[in-house]
Amino acid sequence: MNKRELLSLIDVSHVYDHHRQKIKVLNKINLKVFNGEMISLIGPSGTGKSTLLNIAGLLEQPTLGSIYISGQNCTNFSEDNKTILRGKNIGFVFQSHRLFQEFSAIENVMIPQLIMGSSKMNAEKKSKELLSILGLENRFNFRPANLSGGEAQRVAIARALANSPNLILADEPTGNLDPISAKNVFKILYRLVKSLNISCIFATHNHDLAHLMDRKIILKNGSVED
Repeated sequence: MNKRELLSLIDVSHVYDHHRQKIKVLNKINLKVFNGEMISLIGPSGTGKSTLLNIAGLLEQPTLGSIYISGQNCTNFSEDNKTILRGKNIGFVFQSHRLFQEFSAIENVMIPQLIMGSSKMNAEKKSKELLSILGLENRFNFRPANLSGGEAQRVAIARALANSPNLILADEPTGNLDPISAKNVFKILYRLVKSLNISCIFATHNHDLAHLMDRKIILKNGSVED
């Protein structure tokens, strides 16, 4: 199967201004991500894992460097164009599921599709398919407060996949789960990455999960070790 480069970070550096001090969080990061890869991103808290994912997902602008998504230089895109590209190409899963509490599981998965112009009928159909694949066929109409932590995170994964992205950025998605739920969520996401031939960068403190992935990236002192 041909490898396609889905994400490329070239000489990415990022500096924060903190109380008139400049703190370099990332230092000349170079990273390539190909389809079908499940990559772990590990490193102590405060080393810039979330910043790296935010830059890769066009949520933050790097101080220096370039971001290519599917071969396209997106570094200096307008905010509107970044939003469109994210909607089509990137799915996000966070440590806290960030589901809308007033909406059901199926509605949470439909929302990103409706935002991108899908019809209500098609969005509902695809949402049911995704939730069923994730073992939530009996939870369509449950609100987040009535779901377990693992179930809510599976809804978040369905939402991340709703617009058929080719890249998933997962920021400590199992951090709030018990060990069994964490492993189950990881296995589901890993299986989906492989079956859909997409990619995922999975930031985690869990070294047992990190060892199960295709490639491990260690973020240390602002630089990556692959």
